[in-house]
Amino acid sequence: MTAASIPATRPDGAADRYLLTGSTGFVGRRVLAALNRRGDDCRVLLRRGDGAQVVRGDLADSAALAAACAGIDCVIHCAGYAHAFAARSADEARQHWLVNFEGTRNLVEAAGCAGVRRFVFLSSVKAMADPGDICADEDFPGEPESDYGRAKRSAEVAVLAAADRYGMHVVNLRLSMVYGAGGRGNLERMGRLVGRGLFPPLPETGNRRSLVHVDDVVAAILAVVADPRAAGRTYNVCGPEAPSGRQLFDALRVACGLDACTWAMPRGLLQLAAAAGDGLGRLLGFRPPLNGEVLQRLLGSACYDGSRIGREIGWKPVVHLLDGLREMLRT
Repeated sequence: MTAASIPATRPDGAADRYLLTGSTGFVGRRVLAALNRRGDDCRVLLRRGDGAQVVRGDLADSAALAAACAGIDCVIHCAGYAHAFAARSADEARQHWLVNFEGTRNLVEAAGCAGVRRFVFLSSVKAMADPGDICADEDFPGEPESDYGRAKRSAEVAVLAAADRYGMHVVNLRLSMVYGAGGRGNLERMGRLVGRGLFPPLPETGNRRSLVHVDDVVAAILAVVADPRAAGRTYNVCGPEAPSGRQLFDALRVACGLDACTWAMPRGLLQLAAAAGDGLGRLLGFRPPLNGEVLQRLLGSACYDGSRIGREIGWKPVVHLLDGLREMLRT
């Protein structure tokens, strides 16, 4: 049986049984809540914790993975070693490889051996080469530059290879920047600073940066796990808009209930401050709030084309930027 021919429901008509990793993380918590709302039978893999539906272990524990996958129909793999910036040490780089590649490979192999029929892997657009100023689709050529991206790309390859060996329906979802209430990423920090009037008004550079609300990520996961047309595919998952840094700043002010800001910090001044931050970071061995890497994220592009998933299975994001930012800032 090919992966594409695997039915979306069990032959006996019973409800699917899910295994979820990363259920205590930002995305995983929302996936678990969605499965529970639907009344699905969901088991979770946790390093710490107890409960009738908990298997204790990690992605390096072959016995725990075998037990976690036993009797499971669908695996949703949200766990990973999250990245924020470039790895600053060999140990950090090794963690990316151990968790994001080797851990994923271990899990998909355990799933295949246990007869799991469907497997969704949460990858990242960082598994692609840097797109520069274009908006890149899934076929954009080149290799990822970061340790995080290389580990995610290798994990995608392992997932697709397991599909061929075991006849599983597998899908790689390359997430753009995910945001929403309860997140602890750069956008959430930026939003808090904007709300307190402590974030400089960015100049308009015409850059574009893809992002996606966490509720759209959950919806995409549930769509691809059930749709046979998604089998063996890799999809970028992006929101409806790809704002510039200035557009994002302005939208955050609106979401915070603030008046529009009519001026901008000169780009040259921001570049000088970032250069000073780079120097302080090297001298004192820490990552300052503003440095060259941070400034690139604010003023440079990271745009990805997420239209393939819509063309192939009909799924589209529905959370628009301002609505998503308001939800993110809700306390």
